[in-house]
Amino acid sequence: MEATVAVSHKDQLVAHIIPFLEEVKDLTTGTDVERWLNEKYSVDSDFYRETARLIKLGVLEEGWAANVEIAGRRYRRARLVDPSEETFGFSITTVYMDSTENTQSNPEQSFRGDYHSHPYGEFNMVFSLNDGAALAGPNGWCYGGWTAPAPGSHHYPEAKGGAVIALFFLPAGRIAYNVKAPDAQ
Repeated sequence: MEATVAVSHKDQLVAHIIPFLEEVKDLTTGTDVERWLNEKYSVDSDFYRETARLIKLGVLEEGWAANVEIAGRRYRRARLVDPSEETFGFSITTVYMDSTENTQSNPEQSFRGDYHSHPYGEFNMVFSLNDGAALAGPNGWCYGGWTAPAPGSHHYPEAKGGAVIALFFLPAGRIAYNVKAPDAQ
């Protein structure tokens, strides 16, 4: 009788993402790459649907993704994987943002997270959990699909219309929270 080895959903997610990271490892994020991602890996693609299934299990049911509270239960994140040879130098991080009932008084009742920059850019996969929920990207609101902020870009992560999960891949794991927002006093 053979013993079976249980593989966690987190391990399944990482294994599922590795071929994607190999494909994008030499791309530079920006508008053209964002357009390509939304065509090749659209919300209707098998890759997107399976990634959505696994990350929703991790965030909403099993609690191993986006489980570190930044501003209460409505704004959480967690790095799932540090950059490594296996991930072609990318880190993998999840963010959960829910704009409902926030008190920030932003336009469109959006919720803003921590201002930061992307020294080497970011591949950002967005999953809307409610109809009308979206994450701001460099080319407008993303209701599901991809954003790809360019190297050197900086912004507030911002959600509107409900809850979203973002799964982002950072080259060399680089993200900087030591940048000053233009509206900071």
